[in-house]
Amino acid sequence: MYNDKKVVVVMPAYNAEQTIQKTHDEVLVQGFVDLVIVVDDASSDNTTAVAQNLPNTVVHTHIQNRGYGGNQKSCYKLALEHGADIIIMVHPDYQYTPRLIPAMASMIANGLYHCVLGSRILGGHALKGGMPIWKYIANRFLTFSENLLTGAKLSEYHTGYRAFSRELLEKLPLEQNSDDFIFDNQMLGQILWHGYQIAEVSCPTKYFAEASSINFRRSCKYGFGCLWVGLQYRLAKMGLVRPKLFKLRQ
Repeated sequence: MYNDKKVVVVMPAYNAEQTIQKTHDEVLVQGFVDLVIVVDDASSDNTTAVAQNLPNTVVHTHIQNRGYGGNQKSCYKLALEHGADIIIMVHPDYQYTPRLIPAMASMIANGLYHCVLGSRILGGHALKGGMPIWKYIANRFLTFSENLLTGAKLSEYHTGYRAFSRELLEKLPLEQNSDDFIFDNQMLGQILWHGYQIAEVSCPTKYFAEASSINFRRSCKYGFGCLWVGLQYRLAKMGLVRPKLFKLRQ
């Protein structure tokens, strides 16, 4: 608990048996987390078996792969069902350090923000942490374009390290979002659309063989999807379109 608020960490997992234990251990050692929820998206390895032996953990396994966005939908639904007030998504591949959990949780618990992102770009950690140069260039181009279209000033839209308030997750129409990787970008578009401020903290990151990543072809698809979300946002602000993506949950 933090300020009498229940802190739940969600882990959207896929083939993470080699890194989930290490990530989980570091999550709990922070002392702020009441519960960890692991959603295994039909992994082909022993992710579920490893997760079931972890303390303070609820494990849910998809029978069929639902995609990264579909996994997050299950994560947030389960977190709310378990009474979470603060929900923090940490990838179980140990690419993002769980040591930032206290800082991110406190910014929400103290009523400063409803969304906090762990940014790999702030502080110049991305390339030092091993981010491929082509991904870095794509990240900077997409972020510049999306800031131009949305009017925001985020350092990056593509981090997988995120914290949310219960109030925010209950309002967003996440069911309208894709089940693929573009879910992350759509979610940020929705948050900005409804007037919520987004905070960022500098986050060291690591790239290594076991860290999850998407290939070049899917990265291109993701990039075009990000630009489309930004364009929809701008057209909606101009009153030219009314996408379901930006309607509050009924």
